[in-house]
Amino acid sequence: MPCERKPMRYGHSEGHTEVCFDDSGKFIVTCGNDGDVRIWEGLDDDDPKFITVGEKAYSLALKNGKLVTASSNNTVQIHTFPDGDPDGILTRFTTNATHVVFNSSGSRVAAGSSDFMVKVVEVSDSSQQKTLRGHEAPVLSVTFDPKDDFLASASCDGSVVVWNIEEQSQLISWPVLQKTNDISNAKSLCRLAWQPGTAKFLAVPVETKVHLYERGSWDHVSTLSDDLQTQLINVVAWSPCGQFLAAGSVGGSLTVWDVNSKLCVERYKHEKGFTVCSLAWHPSGSQIVYTDTEGCLGLLDGLTKKAAKDYDDLFDDDDDDRLMDEGLSETNSPVKKPITGDDDDDDDDFLMPATGRVRNRGAILDDENSLDTGSLKLGQDKFGDDDDTGSVVVPAAAPLVPMRPVYEGPMPTAPQKAFQPGSTPAHLTHRFMMWNSVGIVRGYNDEQDNAIDVEFHDTAVHHAMHLTNSLGHTMADLSQEAVLLACPSTDELASKLQCLHFSSWDTNKEWMVDLPEGEDVRALCLGQGWAAVATSALMLRLFSIGGIQREIFSLPGNVVCMVGHGEQLLIVYHRAPGFDGEQALGVQLLQFGRKKRQLINGEPLPLSLQSHLSWLGFTAEGTPCYVDSVGVVRMLNRSLGNTWTPVCNTRETCKSKSDHYWVVGIHENPQQLRCIPCKGSRYPPTLPRPAVAILPFKLPLCQTSTEKGQMEEQFWRSVLFHNHFSFLSSSGYEIDEDGQSQTQKEQQELLMKMFALSCKLEREFRCVELAELMTQNVVTLAIRYASRSRRMALAQRLSEIALEKANQIQEEEPEEQEEEPEYSGVRRTSGLRNVLMGYVQVLGSGKPSSSSGLPRVTNILDNMTSSRKSSPLSRSAGIPSKGPVLKPLAPRPKTKTGFQFWLEENRKSITADQPDLEETDIIKEAMGRFRTLSAEERLVRNTKGFREEGLGHMSSGHEGKVKRSRYFYSTNKAQNSTTLPR
Repeated sequence: MPCERKPMRYGHSEGHTEVCFDDSGKFIVTCGNDGDVRIWEGLDDDDPKFITVGEKAYSLALKNGKLVTASSNNTVQIHTFPDGDPDGILTRFTTNATHVVFNSSGSRVAAGSSDFMVKVVEVSDSSQQKTLRGHEAPVLSVTFDPKDDFLASASCDGSVVVWNIEEQSQLISWPVLQKTNDISNAKSLCRLAWQPGTAKFLAVPVETKVHLYERGSWDHVSTLSDDLQTQLINVVAWSPCGQFLAAGSVGGSLTVWDVNSKLCVERYKHEKGFTVCSLAWHPSGSQIVYTDTEGCLGLLDGLTKKAAKDYDDLFDDDDDDRLMDEGLSETNSPVKKPITGDDDDDDDDFLMPATGRVRNRGAILDDENSLDTGSLKLGQDKFGDDDDTGSVVVPAAAPLVPMRPVYEGPMPTAPQKAFQPGSTPAHLTHRFMMWNSVGIVRGYNDEQDNAIDVEFHDTAVHHAMHLTNSLGHTMADLSQEAVLLACPSTDELASKLQCLHFSSWDTNKEWMVDLPEGEDVRALCLGQGWAAVATSALMLRLFSIGGIQREIFSLPGNVVCMVGHGEQLLIVYHRAPGFDGEQALGVQLLQFGRKKRQLINGEPLPLSLQSHLSWLGFTAEGTPCYVDSVGVVRMLNRSLGNTWTPVCNTRETCKSKSDHYWVVGIHENPQQLRCIPCKGSRYPPTLPRPAVAILPFKLPLCQTSTEKGQMEEQFWRSVLFHNHFSFLSSSGYEIDEDGQSQTQKEQQELLMKMFALSCKLEREFRCVELAELMTQNVVTLAIRYASRSRRMALAQRLSEIALEKANQIQEEEPEEQEEEPEYSGVRRTSGLRNVLMGYVQVLGSGKPSSSSGLPRVTNILDNMTSSRKSSPLSRSAGIPSKGPVLKPLAPRPKTKTGFQFWLEENRKSITADQPDLEETDIIKEAMGRFRTLSAEERLVRNTKGFREEGLGHMSSGHEGKVKRSRYFYSTNKAQNSTTLPR
């Protein structure tokens, strides 16, 4: 006999209503759009008591004589029950609260709001609050873990999140819901419910089914469904015993399942088909009260008895068995007759039990759409409920139905959808459509307005604009020349591309293009004088900034996003399906200069493990870079074959797992990562306007806590972040020569510091490796340092490197550059000398090694400084300037090494012996003879070269250099000294 269904009655005005029982079950309490809370002494109460809590009441909860309501004045209020006396305000939100619940003990209240936040408040002391941030859209519902450790919430951003209350952090998030921009547009309220008592399962309504997630492991362990359930489920509620689960749908149907068996034990259809928006069980479990969106109140009575009867009837050996056996062939029963050794029995006898009746009806219906009692046993095994195991007969044999092969390999990953870098999700009512280095484009789509605001960081570019979004644009880009907008297609209208060319000098500053039928805009961007659009037909269409259609080509895969900068276009697309949480993305980089070319063609885009692309862009200087969802920032390294180098990890500066940084721009000079801190979320809200923070860059080199590692990281980061100078120069752009010179100077200073540190650590091979990275003039300083440190073998090897670098410069530089002033090399190295001298003094403060002679090293650059002072051309240093300028640190042919002086003195003897030798053969022969000299003789030659270089600036002509060269040569030869004069 079905449960007794009471006739529905009017309770509140039309709109959302909620209902609950008090702790004793004596009162039914409802609230609605009229702002009243009504207290009913049963469904037949014609004069219920009411409490006015505001203009509208969105939600209520009742526990321990405390009534909590969420009203339209953005507050959560508390009243006494049943008296209804106000007892204060628990908490406030910036918008209305959408759902409130008590915990099992009544000591806490949780409330979700349209401002994306969830708050947990102590009832006894409302100042004790915890705020859970992380949702990216209004919160639909919240529910407490009965053990008070966790809290679950559902949101319009499509996710169901489980929170650790004490740590205020997310434990897990399931993207199982449909996304929407507001609760009013949500397909379902998704009222979650946690199983009372054991708290083993969390029930989540997902479309027409209910998913059960296990507490602790958070695995999806079961699904409750009904073939007759065709409408989205709106709310779910557990019976007080935790055995039954009731669900109400948007189509007005009420369904009750036995969770252990997964059987539907009750169905009820709303008499008018209105949406069931709230339901609650009586504390005894015998009644369910519910409300609809028309403000009516209904009740089902005697439910548990009927459910229990149906549950027991499944195992009674009465005539009801015929109902279950109807329409079944004998071969559908997997229960085998016991085999007695006779193998000649026909198949029918083999499959039928000896009694002629089905012994175990638990495995009869193996149809996946059937409701079978066998699922009860399976359910008990899975859920661990042993209450009724005695009434189940375990099958004696396995089913005869052959098992289908199961794929156990890696599972494909859902490809990420196309997005605009610098934008927040489109389902938000107020969102950023674009935030870049030029300005901000905001979109508003609410009941009052559907518009777009454009704001420029520099008002000299253009004044702010307010645009009516009548076409429903969802994508935007902004440059110094124009605003580009696009909208998807509808049944009536094609996808449109609209451009506001505000930099145009004529009066027509707007143009619009309709895409072909069936082709939608997926991504768009602006460059210098052009616009690009990627479409759903795997096409990329180029337009001039004035609206002329230009090139068109096909993309290798579905576009993910793309960006433009100057003449460069960067496209990221899906090149293949990803597996095990990975995204397989490809990248193309094109340059639209005088000669169009493709710089990167379909190379894989590296991402962190199990992450997706979250931002793509160019630095202010034009270097491509991107950020993945793990927070790793990567930049294109043009000097290393267009590879991608990680330069920062934003997660390292986050204080919580739920915190993120939303990148808005990157600069290489100065090195700045501009981003917005988002506490508990991936995206910032539009109001109040978020503040931009600056994060430092850091290459993930090893042992960056040591002095060596820090200098290595600084050097290679400087090299990487200043590759743009050569790229811009090769592309015909003007560059900041002073900035480039300063950069090279800093890099050489770091090399000299690392060289000095390696000398102190007696790593001479490492010193030679560092010298390979130096310029010829800086190698000269390194030779002097090694000589003063009594490292003769190192000085010899460095002199060979200096000679090779000098020969390379002679081959590469034009002949006219030989006439440049000689003092330029001295000016270039003056700053490095001072830096090196200071750094050596620091190293010298430590305990010196006996072999390095470091006590004498602290003043090794004194002679170099004095020789600069004696130069008549050094007065140019007194001219006011920004500091020492490092032009390309290349040696000039006028600067000679010890080998070159030796070659000049012995050239005649070489040519006399072999008069037919060419110049290159003479140098080879001279090198062979020079290497046969002893280390002391080569050191004298090198020292002679250094002295000649310094004294050359004291003489106005070549003759003075020759005289001083001969003087020092004769002096050194007479003294036969192996050390440098002090």
